[in-house]
Amino acid sequence: MKNKKEFIQFVIVGGFAAGVNFVSRIIFSQWMSFSLAVVVAYGVGMVTAYLLSKFLVFAPSGKRAHEEFFHFTLINLAAVVQVWLISVGLAEYAFPWLAFDFYPEEVAHFIGLSVPVVTSYLGHKHFTFSQKI
Repeated sequence: MKNKKEFIQFVIVGGFAAGVNFVSRIIFSQWMSFSLAVVVAYGVGMVTAYLLSKFLVFAPSGKRAHEEFFHFTLINLAAVVQVWLISVGLAEYAFPWLAFDFYPEEVAHFIGLSVPVVTSYLGHKHFTFSQKI
């Protein structure tokens, strides 16, 4: 039951951080390309997710904050690749090919952000915030 509650908390926190990511990407897109904005916004969302996960989701690990954040970053490097490939792939290739033009960047980014939820949770649970031995 603890794992189910923890996962639900992770999804809620992750959803909030994804919202921060999503909104910041829209803002950044005013000054940079969509492709770059996806990556920069991911950094903003990642810092938000780290802080909320550390204090609201996972039990204290006993690790130093910089060690946790380094591990958090490693897990998120894999996730940002997934998010970027899916977001840019949909927005710049699949949606134009399909003639999908209903907020294509927003829809593509939303789909991209949704993909790494389970893999990120498992990575953070068993690596980032695991108990220091």
